[in-house]
Amino acid sequence: MFWSEAEKQGIDQLDVILISGDAYVDHPSFSAALVGRVLWDAGYSVGIIAQPGQKEDFLRLGKPRLFLGISSGNVDSMVNHFTANLKRRSSDVYSPGGRLLRPDRAAIVYANLAHSLFPGVPVILGGIEASLRRFAHYDYWSDSVRQSILADAPADMIIYGMGEKALREVARRLEKEQRISEIKDVAGTAVKEEVARWKGRAKGDDELEIPGFAQVAGDRREYARAFALHYQEQDPFHGRSVVQPHPKTVIIQNPPARPLKSEELDRIYELPFQRAAHPSYRERIPAIEPVRFSITSHRGCFGSCSFCALTHHQGRIVQSRSQESILREVKKLVGMKGFAGIISDVGGPTANMYSLSCPRWKNGACPDKLCSADCPSLDKDHSRQVELLRRIREVPGVKKVFISSGIRHDLIMADSSPYLEEICRHHVSGHLKIAPEHISRSVTECMNKPSREVLDAFRERFSAATGESGRKQYILPYLMSGHPGCTVGDMIELAQYLQEAHLYTEQVQDFTPTPMTVSTTMYHTGLNPFTLKPVHVPRGREKRIQRAMLHYRDPRNYDLVKEGLRMAGREDLIGPGGRCLIPARPAAGWGLKKGKDK
Repeated sequence: MFWSEAEKQGIDQLDVILISGDAYVDHPSFSAALVGRVLWDAGYSVGIIAQPGQKEDFLRLGKPRLFLGISSGNVDSMVNHFTANLKRRSSDVYSPGGRLLRPDRAAIVYANLAHSLFPGVPVILGGIEASLRRFAHYDYWSDSVRQSILADAPADMIIYGMGEKALREVARRLEKEQRISEIKDVAGTAVKEEVARWKGRAKGDDELEIPGFAQVAGDRREYARAFALHYQEQDPFHGRSVVQPHPKTVIIQNPPARPLKSEELDRIYELPFQRAAHPSYRERIPAIEPVRFSITSHRGCFGSCSFCALTHHQGRIVQSRSQESILREVKKLVGMKGFAGIISDVGGPTANMYSLSCPRWKNGACPDKLCSADCPSLDKDHSRQVELLRRIREVPGVKKVFISSGIRHDLIMADSSPYLEEICRHHVSGHLKIAPEHISRSVTECMNKPSREVLDAFRERFSAATGESGRKQYILPYLMSGHPGCTVGDMIELAQYLQEAHLYTEQVQDFTPTPMTVSTTMYHTGLNPFTLKPVHVPRGREKRIQRAMLHYRDPRNYDLVKEGLRMAGREDLIGPGGRCLIPARPAAGWGLKKGKDK
């Protein structure tokens, strides 16, 4: 934003300035745009400084009246900058021209500059980078345990999770001239307190103290225990405040904000987003293209995959928009410049969780067990999403509606509605994305993913559904190597499975330990945080071998594959020239894309 834009609207001083590590794109999938629109809708004037690089950039819009909001952007800056092998990436899809413009640990860098330039102005951290670093956490990039970001950065507060409710409440209190240091009890925020003051006050039953930074940094068992304790408190209905002492401050996480109601989500996603980059940009911003004409139908995910932080960010309770709101958004898209009749996605963290619910969520997700497709209380009826997709297809000007978000195949198998048949007929653009991640039982249990048997049953049903549709379609499975609990033997088993399915996939993710996930806790501690039982952790060369095992046909991987086969005692699979001779069983009719030997 330029100051001239504020002047045109008669603004003398902005209420809020947001600083983001992303280029500014006015689209609901870009966090700065979403937060800015929500605050504007609440009556506050908002300016956005995108990807500041020097002091002058921070001063461009002057001093805000209420607070500075700081985020690294849509993605964690360290995940954005480094591969799983800790190699620097060469581009950033959230920047103009894909250039590298944001700093490492962007939230801390921005907070330090903002605090020095605007002393006395409240600094509030938000977004994925800050949200998932609200407690002491293992940092893969330095291979160390770091303090809460609130202890490292000169900030007053973290608004964690999606943040709209907390953001509006904090703005309202600051508007009433309440000091930021006095705002201690807003759900969905984490704050800090002086050590002496915290020790001197009475503690309540609604507050849980977990092992402090010194304990978790020096004892991996204590780290695992602390993680399990705060993991159990991430429910907006029965979660308690969580306290973690640090050497110079005490971090206090208030319970998560309550889920948004359907009408609240409707209002947010129907705000007047332009779905375009700021007109000042002269270079293309790659991240906007795949999502420009996509629609967010819901939030939250009850899958609780071990390697995913959604439990700590969006939560387990699914919050869905109304069909009428989504249809109004579709009609707006039809009238937009550049819309060619294709809606690229209708979904959320997991596309087929739209409108799924559980009566128990009225009082919070079950604290003693995770949601699953086997739970009799969970409503797994996909018919409401089928109805929604049909209604979208009927909107004049819409030619195709695709689902490009991933789906949970276990939920489809637990439901008798014609959802799979419907999407195969109308909503799959050649490939249906699913994420089995692995097939070895010991690994899927560590990942909290469905078993191989569920995947096999789904493939058979997909084959029948795609045959009935009369279209050539394939499953695009996302797989993961190097996850805690996974051995080289498990990766050989997975490679054999892919060979049986005549599948050679390039959709393989090497596990990257990111803050605040169960899997990262396993990686750092070698323990399951909930049972404290040991877990095998592949590191270094073994991690490289595991990844290579899924590309065993590539001659560049022969040496690593042979080394892995020897490690697992499977020299019988080494053939002439180092080729892997994994035997295959016939697997016709599974609807899987066949790969070619290289």
